[in-house]
Formats: sequence, C-alpha cells, structure tokens
Amino acid sequence: MSFQKLSVLIFLFFIVKINSNAEENFDVRQHLCTVTRYHVAKDISENSFVPSNINDQCTPIHLNLVARHGTRAPTKKKLKQLEALSTRLQFLLQNVEEEKKSLHNIPAWLSGWKSPWKGKHKGGELISEGEAEMYELGIRIREKFPELFKEEYHPDIYPIKTTQISRASASAVAFGMGLFSGRGNLGLGRHRAFAVTSESRASDIMLRFHDCCQNYKAFRKSQEPFVDKLNKPLLNEIAQELAKRWSLNFTTQDISSLWFLCKQEASLLNTTDRACALFSPSQVDLLEWADDLELFILKGYGNSLNYRMGVPLLEDVIQSMEKAINAREEGLVPGSYEMARLRFAHAETLLPFSCLIGLFLDGSEFELILREHPLQLPPKPPQKRIWHGSTVVPFAGNNMLVLYSCPDNNSSKYFVQVLHNEHPIRLPGCENSDVCPFEVFKERIAAPHLKHDYTALCNMESDQTEQTASRFLLTGYSLSKITSYTTVVGAICTLFLAYLFIAFVKF
Repeated sequence: MSFQKLSVLIFLFFIVKINSNAEENFDVRQHLCTVTRYHVAKDISENSFVPSNINDQCTPIHLNLVARHGTRAPTKKKLKQLEALSTRLQFLLQNVEEEKKSLHNIPAWLSGWKSPWKGKHKGGELISEGEAEMYELGIRIREKFPELFKEEYHPDIYPIKTTQISRASASAVAFGMGLFSGRGNLGLGRHRAFAVTSESRASDIMLRFHDCCQNYKAFRKSQEPFVDKLNKPLLNEIAQELAKRWSLNFTTQDISSLWFLCKQEASLLNTTDRACALFSPSQVDLLEWADDLELFILKGYGNSLNYRMGVPLLEDVIQSMEKAINAREEGLVPGSYEMARLRFAHAETLLPFSCLIGLFLDGSEFELILREHPLQLPPKPPQKRIWHGSTVVPFAGNNMLVLYSCPDNNSSKYFVQVLHNEHPIRLPGCENSDVCPFEVFKERIAAPHLKHDYTALCNMESDQTEQTASRFLLTGYSLSKITSYTTVVGAICTLFLAYLFIAFVKF
C-alpha cells in the first residue's frame, strides 16, 4: 500500500473517531437550560478566568446571597401537558399500526407510555433532591466563610428572606438547616429553630418584582408570540428530521412536549435513554439555544425593563453593605450588626439581579447596557456564547456578594467579591475582575440602574414594549432562515469524505 493511501486511511479514521468521541462525551444533563440540576451546573465555569487573590489582611464583614429555589417537581400546568403527550403518542402509534407500517424502528418505551407524574394533582413543590441542594449549599457557605457565621444566631444578624411560594420558602428552610446545623439542641443533628420572613405576594417588590410590575407583564405578553414565531421553524425542522428517523408524524407541538419531557426525565429522574435519546446531540444543542433565546428575550438582557424592575433588590443589597461598612467604621464588634442577608426566590429574581450587576457580558456589551442600547441575541451553535441558561440560572443557582475590609490597602478600604454558583466571576463593569472596590461597584455598576424608580418603571404608560418588539425584528434573527448547523456541517463532511475516497481509489 502506498504512503498516500495509508495517509488518507489514517485521516479518515481520525475524523470518524473524533465525531464518535464527541457524541460519547455529550451529556444532555448539561444542556437543560433552567431545568439543569445544581450539581451539574455548579462546576461548569469559564476555564480561562483566573480569580483574584484576596489579600490575607482582608476580612469578610458581610455577605449578600440571592438564590433560586432548589430542584422542583413539574408545575400543575406542565403535568397536564405531559398527560396530553401520553394521549398524543398513543394516537401516533395507532396511526402506524392502521397504516400497517413496521414498528421495528420505533423505540419500545413509546408503546403504552404514561407520565411518571401521572396521578399527581398538585405540582411545583421542592423535591428531596432540591432539599439536599439547599441544605448542602448552607453547609458549604458556612465552611467557606467561617468568620461570618461564627456568631450566635439572631434574626437581626442573619436575616433570611423568601417569597410566599412554597418551593422558595422550603428552600430557605433547608438552607438554614444546613447553615446552622450543629448549633442547636434539636434532634441528633443538633438543629435549631430560625426565622424565615416574607412579604405578601401582592406587594413583594423585593423578590417577586416581576409579579407586581404591570408594564413587565404587558411586555412579556406582547413578546411571547414573537418568541414562538422565532422557535417554530426550528421545531418544524427537528419534527421533520425525527419523523423521518422514527417513522412518526411528529408536529412542532410534539417536539416541544418531548423536549420538555426529556428535560424533566434527565433532571429529576436522571433518565437520559428515553425521551432524550430521541434527539441527536446537535438537535439538543439547537433546542437548548432556543430555550436560551427565550430566556434572554423575556427575562434577561433582551429588554432593560426585564432587569431594571429589580432595582428594589439591588438597592437593598447596596444598603446592607453600607450599613456593614458604617458599623465597621463605628467600631462595632461582630455579632452586634448584620453579618449576612440571605434571600431565596426564583429564576425571575436571580436572573434580573445577575443582569443588574452585569454578569455574562463582555466589556463592550456592558458599555451598551449603560447607554441603554440593545444587545445582539445569543449566537446560534456552533458559535460560542456566554449566555447559557444552564449556568446562568439552574436550580439552586445563586449570586453571593461578599464585602471585605482591607485596612492595609492604599486605594480603597472596602471591596466586593462576586461569586456565581459559588465561583468567582468576572465583572465587566470592574475591568473584568471578580473583586471590585465598593465605591467603584456602587458608582459604576449599581448607580446607573438605581437612578430608575420601580413605580415609574412599572406603572406608567410607555411605548417601550412596542419599541422592543421592533428592535428584535430588525436584528435579522429569523429561525426560518436558519438551517441546522449540523445538517450543513454534516453535508460538507460527507462531500469531503467522498472526495477523499475518490482520490484514494484513483491512487
């Protein structure tokens, strides 16, 4: 065999091997957007980012925590969707039988499939996995910042705030049990009682500002059809691909429901060989991207109102740090003032707060936000993007703002370190560092948002909704023009391999 032939064969072997390894290493559980479990998302980090070294002379004097609730069961509305999917799947299988087509190619689990949550009439509650996530988070935070949590418990020193939604309040309780474990006299775990407070759902502008903001409700209602229009071509393309692959006449609604089932099975049941196995890794990438687009448009940087309505929460965070600084300047001893302010809420709370402090942006995008200019939508695969719902706001996702006192520092005495999902994260508003002088953080990052008033943002008549809708329509993002990138790449690879094969034969 000639050297040229051998080289071509080796090259072909490596191409096949690389593609095979990529699929083998693909874990759908890392691509579930906001349904991603915390233990999966927590350690997905930006490998190139090197956190700052905190000076040994610096002491943490206060901690702000904003956390999403832990893993929950499907909501009542989604339970009904799964029941409808069960009926729909049996209808599709019946059609195949009536047309006397072979069932050989159809996954066996589809026959007689019933929702794993069949018979449940309530939903959305914190499940045992979510309890463990929050309990263990409380333990880890106490171990990471022992100086802050060594004081005797008092509700004024460690206030715990939550919403009136049960999964959030249950998350607060589980977290507190971990945080204060071994500090009391209750049971074998030496637990202790602690206070958890909440505001009325009708007036909670601190943690459920999205529920109280009429302008945001109107904006979201106006944009949901636009998002559906964006997603429909992609769902239609995948429906056609799956119909051809599995010999079932799937509709776009079927694909949407099966993708939802995949996310629930993979996240809550750790099952990836049923609904998720219907989709190829490339299709999962595109479905995840569609979820990320929806999250970006309706809850993230897609419109400034999405996050600016969170100004009461940002103001509360800044004020709590200022109080800690004042207590320090007055010489008050630790334990005589608040050491941590702990909040437990929802994706609709954590996500806007992350946007308010400029996370998941590059430097140029942060400048656009300050000037209230629109951002481009997250790019489609295979282009890389910062915005992934799986890391931005997974179950139990959290932001911590740790205030340090650094007496020996010449430029500033107080610094803020921001951690996302327990890892230091770059702040584009502070030269891409995770540590920022408090005054810089306050003036550069917080102040441009705090000039806005919640009541004015949420209750006045505005044409902001219409302007935002036009903005997206002008960006040129139409999924009807988008062909699955893997289809294109696959076709190119096939043609290239064919060319190599012909060349090989000619040798």
